[in-house]
Amino acid sequence: MPANMTQRDERIDLRVSADLKTLLSRAAAYSGMSLSNFLISVASDHAKQVVGEHETVTLSPRDWKAFLGALDEADKARPRLEAATRRYRERRMSGDAS
Repeated sequence: MPANMTQRDERIDLRVSADLKTLLSRAAAYSGMSLSNFLISVASDHAKQVVGEHETVTLSPRDWKAFLGALDEADKARPRLEAATRRYRERRMSGDAS
């Protein structure tokens, strides 16, 4: 299947007023699209915008700097954490789970 073709196997049924259907049909005609394709296009664009607004984090320059600093800190040696990890592994190997 070509990349620009998607399989349409799901259905959505809508009930709208006659006035709204007329308006949507006119907008679709002005756009050179069928009513179905117009509704899918408009709904898809808006859905992507809404999802993007909720799933995208925008950082100020100050917050971006703090974020990058935290990433740099992640590479620092943590002797106490390493010692605790070593003790945990030793306990697991000896069978002492307490």
